[in-house]
Amino acid sequence: MDRGMLERDHELGRLADAAREAADGAGAVALVFGEAGIGKSSLVRAMSAVLPRQARMLVGQCDDLATGRPLGPFRDLVGGPEPVGEELAKALRGAGDRHRVYDALRSELTTAPLPVVLAVEDVHWADEASLDALRFLVRRVERLPALLVLTYRDDELGREHPLRQLLGQASRADRVLRLPLPRLSREAVARMSEAEGLDPFQVYEVTSGNPFFVAEVLAAGNTGCAPPTVVDAVLARLRGLDAGARDALEQLAVVPSAVEHRLAEVLLDHPMTALADGEQHGLLSVTPERVVFRHELIRRAIADSLPAARRIALNRAVLRALVASPGADPSRIVHHAAQAGDADDIAQYGPAAAADASRTGAHREAAAHLRLVLRDRGRYAPAELATLLEQFAVESYTIADSAAAVAAQREAVALRRSLADIRALGADLRWLSRIHWWAGDAEAAQKAAQEAIAVLETADDPRLLALALSNTAQLHMLSERHTEAVEFGTRAIGLARASDDAAILSHALNNVGCSLWRTGDPHGRAQLEEALQVALGAGEVEHACRAYANLIWNLLERLEYAEADRYFPAALELADRAEHLGFLSYLQVELALRRFAAADWGEAERYAELGVHDHVPGRCPALTVLARVRIRRGAEGGDELLAQAWEMAVRARELQRTGPVAAARAEAAWLRGDLAGTVEAALGTYEQACALDSPAHRGELGYWLTRAGHPVPPDESGHPYALQSAGQWRAAADLWHKAGCPYEYAAALAESPAVDDKLAALALLDALGAQPLSRHVRSELRVLGVRRIPRGPLAATRVNPAGLTERQLQVLRLMVEGLTNPQIADRLVVSVRTVDNHVSAVLEKLGARTRREATARAGELGLT
Repeated sequence: MDRGMLERDHELGRLADAAREAADGAGAVALVFGEAGIGKSSLVRAMSAVLPRQARMLVGQCDDLATGRPLGPFRDLVGGPEPVGEELAKALRGAGDRHRVYDALRSELTTAPLPVVLAVEDVHWADEASLDALRFLVRRVERLPALLVLTYRDDELGREHPLRQLLGQASRADRVLRLPLPRLSREAVARMSEAEGLDPFQVYEVTSGNPFFVAEVLAAGNTGCAPPTVVDAVLARLRGLDAGARDALEQLAVVPSAVEHRLAEVLLDHPMTALADGEQHGLLSVTPERVVFRHELIRRAIADSLPAARRIALNRAVLRALVASPGADPSRIVHHAAQAGDADDIAQYGPAAAADASRTGAHREAAAHLRLVLRDRGRYAPAELATLLEQFAVESYTIADSAAAVAAQREAVALRRSLADIRALGADLRWLSRIHWWAGDAEAAQKAAQEAIAVLETADDPRLLALALSNTAQLHMLSERHTEAVEFGTRAIGLARASDDAAILSHALNNVGCSLWRTGDPHGRAQLEEALQVALGAGEVEHACRAYANLIWNLLERLEYAEADRYFPAALELADRAEHLGFLSYLQVELALRRFAAADWGEAERYAELGVHDHVPGRCPALTVLARVRIRRGAEGGDELLAQAWEMAVRARELQRTGPVAAARAEAAWLRGDLAGTVEAALGTYEQACALDSPAHRGELGYWLTRAGHPVPPDESGHPYALQSAGQWRAAADLWHKAGCPYEYAAALAESPAVDDKLAALALLDALGAQPLSRHVRSELRVLGVRRIPRGPLAATRVNPAGLTERQLQVLRLMVEGLTNPQIADRLVVSVRTVDNHVSAVLEKLGARTRREATARAGELGLT
């Protein structure tokens, strides 16, 4: 809204400055957010007037389709008002090779004239492939002569919204602009109302200063319509049009995307007249390429006002036009077929739309298309239905919808049984095993894996049998049953070599190598290295990433941190270059574990936050790192994160998950003086670690049990925690120091009976900010009669006159920034309820009744 730009000069200035800096290669991300109608699109449109003269501006739009168009906002760039290069156009028209698309996007952003401003609007509606492409750009934008502008409605983002991960990544970039758009002030509304002769008080009361609502009320000439809907105001403007123009606008309103002129000419009787009338009345924006409603709320207001029968008929008209148009986007066809209730076209075009989405990496959209298709299962023959179910299961597995994946794959297996297709049944059982494991059902995964082998033993397909054997080896390896893992993996290796299948060979070598290494066989690491080289040589990126991840994980567990550091650069570079987001995130979680061991807690948190929203294998250790940092610092929220991690670990039934979480829970209990809680947290998992002969987990959990007064049998593994359990604190401290673990070194040194050792440990703990353990050491020094104990750094509650804790200070500062409680919860990775409690405590301590009063009081006290 042009007049709504009265209060946007500051934001435009910041964007213009960022664009000028981008021209020198200092690219940036700008996050423009606010409620619907707040002026995000107006700000984007106004940018062209303030950008450097040579700048290019590309604008893409995400649409409110039931199932998003794969790469929709980027496909909008082709044929848009600002021409793009042929390389990008070809890549987007094909869209089957997402890496080609990514490379073309990067090339486009480095092509003169510079800088390039790429604005993607309404990313809260973005499809998965578009979000992946944006993640690719966000990670590189600081090295590009480009400004990436993302607009979105922050009030429509739940905690599990797929946009959350992208926003978290963007927020951590070195150059990021956060532009929350506020509503118009009473003064601005008054200035805008004067020319229309309306009471500015009434205009503000019914609009609350929302720029779009203000514009609609002023255009309607009355204040009788009350948002949040603006249907009355929009329909009042429609009444000024003749019947033909109103019909045309209603027809266009059921299309939740820009309408190409070619499509408009098919849908409308007198297209140019209707478009001109809509444009003159401020409802449409018409360019030489397409027509779009001036604001999405206008389109929604018109569409929502239609009777259901009329809306169905209009969707059928669009559907017929798209079906008759060569090369029409199948996802648009499926959207309108669903809106029109046309089961035949859903069945015909749904699988193609799903395949197109899957090729581009839009797996959520692919799953949504297949879900629509599978509503009418009776029209498919059993074999065809089984294939559709398999596809739906894999897509659901990919997007972590475990329940849907399990249900679909079970149904596919049942159909394959009825068809007596041995090969297909065996393959499906192997997939079912994998899906069960990902869903955390280890027992069902093992059962399906065993049956897959039994079936494929008679199928005369060595490759499928090798894959089933390797899958079983992996399950045994993950559950610490290493003898069985080696047995099945060795068979798989033989079959894979005979079949000359590098992918399965790498997978099997990986499983066997991990198991041998973890049982102390020196040949294990060599086999794991061979798995890596086989995968790299064959270009099998996923298997190479898995080999890197397992090498690093085992080295971290063995405290060989310097060795692990050798692998991180190549592993991260490979996963990043190949855009293998799952393994990239997992490697970043491993990097968080590495930084945590080094007591570089800020960096540990930063990397852990990158994996905290991902699948269970990465999310569980990420939450554990975040929790342990808070516990060792004495910050709040650690127990809450551990509860989440423990629930995931128990479902996974793997010691590599339960061990670290149990140790963290035991440490937290011991630090707060709860010895019974320490034993309860550690004992069950310790017994499992003993049964599975896992030195690292047995040593750490046994240590916490001894600290709580619960004796454990002697442990001859030589692990530093085992040495501490035996009272050999000096030897343990030396090993921790050699490994580069300052917190553990200080903790071991603090167990010395000598005062000087305890004072040295205290100094290191104070430097690390490890307040809970520091308090324990100070207490022990007092018991020993030491009179002059260093006070250490003052706690946050002593350095501010309001007595706020460190976490309450963090919450207050985010409140001052204008963040809502859900936004604060997302930033701090805690629940909204926890933030609610912190906000209440902050208000109480500051003697404030409202957030505004709290902000003012914080300024007076110098807390911000």
